[in-house]
Formats: sequence, structure tokens, C-alpha cells
Amino acid sequence: MKKNKKKSEDFIFEKKNFQVMLVGIIFIVVGFVLMSGGGSDDPNVFNPEIYNFRRIRLAPTLVLIGFAIQVYAILLNPRKK
Repeated sequence: MKKNKKKSEDFIFEKKNFQVMLVGIIFIVVGFVLMSGGGSDDPNVFNPEIYNFRRIRLAPTLVLIGFAIQVYAILLNPRKK
């Protein structure tokens, strides 16, 4: 005889996971926005603005922090007390 198995439709992630994921996505988006720009309209003119602190250090750091927050959000177990 087959036993009736109830399928439990529990989500893996809970509200706290999604909130932390949203914070990570915001960090990533802000990092990519800070990385944009700095180009020149004329390809023959060099614009040293592409090598400033914001584009070389700050923006990639924010993106990496955002990815780390995403990993934390995936591994977060809000049911554990």
C-alpha cells in the first residue's frame, strides 16, 4: 500500500532572507552606478577621470560587499534560534 505523502510547500527563504538580499542588491547597483561614466566624447582625448578613487577603489569594493551580503543572505537560517 502506498502511503499518502503530504507535500509541504515551504519556501527555503523567509522574509529576513529576502530583506538581506535586497540590501545586497542595493549595494551592487550602487557600485555599478558609481563605476559608470568618466568616458570622453572624443576618442582622441584622454580623460584621467576614469582612474579616480571612486571608479577604481570605492565602486568595486561596494560590488564585492554586495556579493558577500548575497552569500550571507543565502546561508542565513532565520528559523535557527
